[in-house]
Amino acid sequence: MSGAMRPSTRAPEGGRRANQRLRTRKDLLVAAAQLLKQGRTPSMDEVAETALVSRATAYRYFPTLEALLLEAPLQGEAPDPAELFAGDASTDVEARVERALLALHEMTWRNAPQLKLMLASHLGTPGEDGARRQNRRTALIEAALAPARDQLSAQNFRRLCRALAPLFGTEAMIVYTDVLGLGEHSARKATVWAARAMVRSALAEEPRGAEA
Repeated sequence: MSGAMRPSTRAPEGGRRANQRLRTRKDLLVAAAQLLKQGRTPSMDEVAETALVSRATAYRYFPTLEALLLEAPLQGEAPDPAELFAGDASTDVEARVERALLALHEMTWRNAPQLKLMLASHLGTPGEDGARRQNRRTALIEAALAPARDQLSAQNFRRLCRALAPLFGTEAMIVYTDVLGLGEHSARKATVWAARAMVRSALAEEPRGAEA
C-alpha cells in the first residue's frame, strides 16, 4: 500500500548522541596530537579551536588539560582494523582474534607507563557521559570476528564481542602484571589462550541454522 509506514532505519536517538560524543572526543584528541607535534604544549583554547568546538565543550570531555595531553600522543597508536585485516580473506576466526589481540597487546605494552597514568586519570574524574574513554577495542574485535557473523546469532555475536573486550587493552595488562606478577610473554600466552577458548566455545554452542 502506497501510504504504508516503512520501518525507520535511523539509529535510536540515544545511540546517535553517544556516537556524536565519541566523535567529538576523538576530534579533540586528534587536534591535541596535531598541536603537540608542532613541538609545543597547546592550551585548551587552542585545542578546542582546532577541533571546532567550544572551550566549554572541550572541558566536558576532558576535565583538565593534563588529562587531554596525556592521552593525545596515543591517538593513532592503536591498530586500525581495516589496515590490520586488509586483503585478509581468512575465515579462521580464532587466528584472526589472536592477530587482533596481539596487535593491541604490542601497542599496550609499548606504551604501558602512559596508559596506566591515563587510566588512573580517567578513574579519578567524575563519571560524566562526555568523559567516557575512547572505545577502540570493539571495532577491532568485530573486524576479527567478521567471518563468524554468519555462524552466530546477532545476540551471541554481541555477547562474544563483549566477553572478549576485557582481554584487549590496559586492564588486562594491569591484571597480569600488577595482580598476578606475570611478564609480557606469560601474559601474552594466557590472553591468547583465553581468547581462543571463548571463540571456540561460542561457535560450538551456536545451534545449527541460527539466524544472524
